[in-house]
Amino acid sequence: MAKITYIEHSGTEHVIDVKTGLSVMEGAVKNNIPGIDADCGGACACATCHVYVQEDWLEKTGTRSAMEESMLDFAEGVEANSRLSCQIKVTDALDGLVVTMPESQH
Repeated sequence: MAKITYIEHSGTEHVIDVKTGLSVMEGAVKNNIPGIDADCGGACACATCHVYVQEDWLEKTGTRSAMEESMLDFAEGVEANSRLSCQIKVTDALDGLVVTMPESQH
C-alpha cells in the first residue's frame, strides 16, 4: 500500500492509500479523483490520465515506454515530468508520491 497525493489543477489535494500492484490511474478511478478520466481503461491508448510527477519522484516512477511517449503526443501541456498514470505501477517505494493534473483535465 502506498499513500499517493493527487492534486487537481485547482490545487485541491486528495491523499489516497492505493494497493500495491494497481496503477496510479486505477487508484484515482477507484476513488473518484477528478481530472483522471481514463477513457481507455488503462490500455495506454489515450492520454486522459496524464499527470505531472513531482521532480523528486521521477526516477522512482520509471521511464516512459515508446507507446506512452506516442500517447503523450495527444496530450496538452506535456512537460519533462509528464506521465500517463496508467503506466505507473504502485509499489511500496512510491509511498508519498505526488502527482498533479494538468489544466486541460478538470
